[in-house]
Amino acid sequence: MSSVPNRLTRSTAARKVILGVAASDSHAVANHLIAFFLRGLGFEVVNLGTCTSVEEFAEACVRHPEAEAVIIGSLNGHVHEDLRGLDRAKQSGLITCPVIVGGNLSVGSHKDGSSHDRLYAAGVDHILGDPSELPDLLDTLHAGRERAVVALGLVAS
Repeated sequence: MSSVPNRLTRSTAARKVILGVAASDSHAVANHLIAFFLRGLGFEVVNLGTCTSVEEFAEACVRHPEAEAVIIGSLNGHVHEDLRGLDRAKQSGLITCPVIVGGNLSVGSHKDGSSHDRLYAAGVDHILGDPSELPDLLDTLHAGRERAVVALGLVAS
């Protein structure tokens, strides 16, 4: 029997994420599949559903300050417009956890690197090309958060 932890059996007790689809986007299937996938891994998922504004994500962060990340999907390609105000919500302290975006991030078949640059400038912390990357990213963010808490002396070592 292997001693390497299996992500499917790894404890994620008390780990919470906020999930939603960008404001102008009503594509629900991927959102539900990602919520189901994360719940299967033991995460508590606060699923805001489709057509979620930056203000709604911010309100959810205020209600759930323990959330590890805000995960925003977009399939219609209008995420740049939908995330206007994200940088202000982060600067004002309404959204304090990392923001992860994935899906179809631009309109049209021609994709260029400036799309990602614009999202980072808008306040996005991580961009995923595939939802299968999400558990590892969340684990990395969680480990970094725990290290920061210990380094600040907020947890007895």
